[in-house]
Amino acid sequence: MVKTANAVVGQSGGPTAAINASLAGVMRAAADSNGKIDRLYGMKNGIDGLLSEELIDLSDLCHEREKLSLLRHTPASALGSCRRRLPPPETDDEPYKKILSVLKKYNIRYFFYIGGNDSMDTVSKLGSYAEKNGFDLRVVGIPKTIDNDLPLTDHTPGFGSAAKYIATMTQEILRDCAVYTVPAVTIIEIMGRDTGWLTAAAALGRNICGAEPDLVYLPERDFEMNCFISDVRTALKKHPNVVVAVSEGIHFADGTSVGAALQSGASDVFGHKYLSGCGKALELAVKAEIGCKVRSVELNLCQRCASHIASETDLREAEAVGAHAVAAALDGKSRIMITEIRNGNSPYTVSFGTVCVDDVANKTKYVPSDFINADGNNVTNACLEYLTPLIQGEVAPLYREGLPVHFVF
Repeated sequence: MVKTANAVVGQSGGPTAAINASLAGVMRAAADSNGKIDRLYGMKNGIDGLLSEELIDLSDLCHEREKLSLLRHTPASALGSCRRRLPPPETDDEPYKKILSVLKKYNIRYFFYIGGNDSMDTVSKLGSYAEKNGFDLRVVGIPKTIDNDLPLTDHTPGFGSAAKYIATMTQEILRDCAVYTVPAVTIIEIMGRDTGWLTAAAALGRNICGAEPDLVYLPERDFEMNCFISDVRTALKKHPNVVVAVSEGIHFADGTSVGAALQSGASDVFGHKYLSGCGKALELAVKAEIGCKVRSVELNLCQRCASHIASETDLREAEAVGAHAVAAALDGKSRIMITEIRNGNSPYTVSFGTVCVDDVANKTKYVPSDFINADGNNVTNACLEYLTPLIQGEVAPLYREGLPVHFVF
């Protein structure tokens, strides 16, 4: 590696409330690299921006601490995002030839990609291609996903803030539902295609103020409609205001989504079907089988963009992960992903490590069995012990005339 080279950073996949904190971490570390990184470029819309040579020179901004602080508290992907799957280089290497030509043109030898499972696939393929073609490039994956489903890391930046929002909204919905005596069921649909980490966070109020959903269903367990109706009936006998939290990805034993009848069937480029509708499907089932007042609430995009209630722990760790990515690259590491290692809960502390990105790409970390109760309709205290430290700390975003101010390139 030459003594001085340039770097590029991009954001990919679904946005989060903490993804820009990781970007700020990369930018701060690049500015503090003692000249090892000369210029830092940002890809517009992830790898798409690199392929189309749409780059933003971030170098001067890296030294503007106030703007970096504003960026840290801005939701969504400031550089834009994409959901492009690179083809296997052995079957189609044209995109890789284009990428390497752009990297050479701008003297870029450090590549940082902030994203989730599918983004790590890009890191793996690009890193492998560069190695096989003798191009000296450090390729580092920076974990990001509200789903918390990346393996080999205790948790992922973005998850803690989403969990905090979900726990808060659930508490507020519980208070709202408790004011009436008319029997009613409220179903909260929460993001989570394959894993139930986010939905588990709905129960966090159990140990804080004693209020939690009556029932919690995760996709790690096959869903049974008859058991669900029976569970709801039992809950209604205890009190008239029943609240249920469900993952959007809950499915029957044959793999069919609970909300399949209300879904389009369309998929993204990675083959993921667009999910929604399980809450409405359960609302219709309760109405037909029990006949009480019932409604469904879909938290939707707010789960990943509610920066006003982000977890300070999450933002701090997200920024640190970005900085550690730069340090690892400068240390000569490549084709890796930065990980978070939990050292303990009392007090809660983390350290940072690295793993081979090939061991992460396109793989999934599920909610473990001991985090789900025997009946499969709620989470255990062990689950809440794992979740609680991740939502700690309140943010102090900059407000102007009553609204938070966000950073825009």
